[in-house]
Amino acid sequence: MIAIGGSIGTGLFMASGSAIHSAGPGGALLAYAAIGVMVYFLMTSLGEMATYLPTSGSFATYAARFVDPSLGFALGWNYWFNWVITVAADISIAALVITYWEPMRFMPPWGWSLLFFGLILLLNLLSVRAFGESEYWFALIKVVTVVVFLGIGTLTIFGILGGEYVGLANFTVGDAPFLGQSFSGSFLTALGVFLIAGFSFQGTELIGVTAGESENPKESIPKAIKQVFWRILIFYILAILVIGLLIPYTNPALLGAENVQEIAKSPFTLVFERAGLAFAAAIMNAVILTSILSAGNSGMYASTRMLYAMGNDGLAYRLFGRTNRAGVPVAAVLATAVVALSVFLIEIVNEGAYEYIVAASGMTGFIAWLGIAASHYRFRRAYLAQGRRLDDLVYRAKWFPLGPLLALALCVLVIIGQDTQLVLEGDFNWQRLLITYMGLPIFAGFYLYHKLRHKTRLIPLKEVDLSQNVD
Repeated sequence: MIAIGGSIGTGLFMASGSAIHSAGPGGALLAYAAIGVMVYFLMTSLGEMATYLPTSGSFATYAARFVDPSLGFALGWNYWFNWVITVAADISIAALVITYWEPMRFMPPWGWSLLFFGLILLLNLLSVRAFGESEYWFALIKVVTVVVFLGIGTLTIFGILGGEYVGLANFTVGDAPFLGQSFSGSFLTALGVFLIAGFSFQGTELIGVTAGESENPKESIPKAIKQVFWRILIFYILAILVIGLLIPYTNPALLGAENVQEIAKSPFTLVFERAGLAFAAAIMNAVILTSILSAGNSGMYASTRMLYAMGNDGLAYRLFGRTNRAGVPVAAVLATAVVALSVFLIEIVNEGAYEYIVAASGMTGFIAWLGIAASHYRFRRAYLAQGRRLDDLVYRAKWFPLGPLLALALCVLVIIGQDTQLVLEGDFNWQRLLITYMGLPIFAGFYLYHKLRHKTRLIPLKEVDLSQNVD
């Protein structure tokens, strides 16, 4: 449920409309399907390592063990930094969402942000059971919303709701299904739609982080990976199919649904309104609020567990690797909370500085995926080089080495094409380039700092630590 909830959020509820507008309904379906296949290979790679060595450090620990300690250091700190910024951003956005309802404007937005922050902090200071329970219900709200949306959308398509039979009419409007309003046949524009799809699927790697505290990871992780991929892919593909059938890609409202302040332009809201639901915007606003709080809650959990694992692995202060009697890494939670709150205060004081801070984390998810693919490739090669049998693995990723190599190549491609409009518009802007790609030098800075200080090297395959002990 955490993995499903982590990848069903504003990317589906809001940004999917922009993808359909840009590439047409067929192009959007193709982009989400392709990225879905890439994520499948990444999750099977992560699953093989997570069942062999369940740890909260996940891909950061795997990179440090199987590739290079400096890579693990950079991945861990970069991922922690990304989720800290995500928590700060989410409590800020949640305040805007809740003030959609006029009675909730009795308190200033920063007051709501602090209230939400306090709630998230409390849930993460309690036992992991409290976090798991809260995330289960947050995720369930989103899943139910998508299921209801698919049901109502299907009834509307066949004219049972909304008054008229739609059929495939919108798949033949203009240049549909594969050429949307701004799609000129350009590879760069197509890449932009892949980027939207990629951001939508980010969060699935939380499976690896939660493995360290799962009751029985050798059974639950393979089961989660098998089920999550198909459910997420079905949710996304069917949702985009319904939107594409009911709303022409030429509808300008689709392009406007890129932020939570445009809730009335969410493709979900548009479909519900077409079906005759008068309170569609209010309903979707409530769903998106829970979605954002869920993301913030997951962000606090992921960042604190990553910091805890790095403390255990010697990649951060050992203090962060300690837990209380309930198993909660209190020092890691409090340190993360202080930094997240500081980032939030910077947003209030200086929006220009905050823009650069957010930009620094923009590509972290794709960088983490690169780390997963590289780590699995090295893990499998080291496993065989040391004379071990693949049949002894509890869970084995399929299509090796094609899977991780394909995922690696697609990740690099999407990272390079982060801002396709920068090239398409022909008006080169150094500041925009810096903001778009700032995540790369930040990651490189973490890597080089550790490399120069500790003089690490690529670990030879026969020296890779394949013990199943977590420090």
